[in-house]
Amino acid sequence: MTALYLAFLNSWRGLVHGGRTERAVRLELVLLALGLPVALALGGHLWVRVALIASLLLMLGAELLNTAIEKLCDHLHPGRHERIGIVKDLASAGAFLTQVIAALIWGAAVIDRF
Repeated sequence: MTALYLAFLNSWRGLVHGGRTERAVRLELVLLALGLPVALALGGHLWVRVALIASLLLMLGAELLNTAIEKLCDHLHPGRHERIGIVKDLASAGAFLTQVIAALIWGAAVIDRF
């Protein structure tokens, strides 16, 4: 149980650090805070609500991973490097694709509802 608690604390510290230092993480935290009540109101069925909320959490998780990769790359190679740039672009593309997935899910929910 102690290990689980310590793992939670590590995760919480990462989330707080991301929110304090990264604009994109702050934006997605705001989207999550605004999206939660909208998802509960918009989704008629339980699965729609779960999909809407999960898409927001997936987006935030991908942005945190993108941020971690970028920070690690900057630490290992502070200067500009072509291969490091490719790694950062790939991580960014992964985060972008989760945003596309979220947009598709939210769009489908809105169309289905109205």
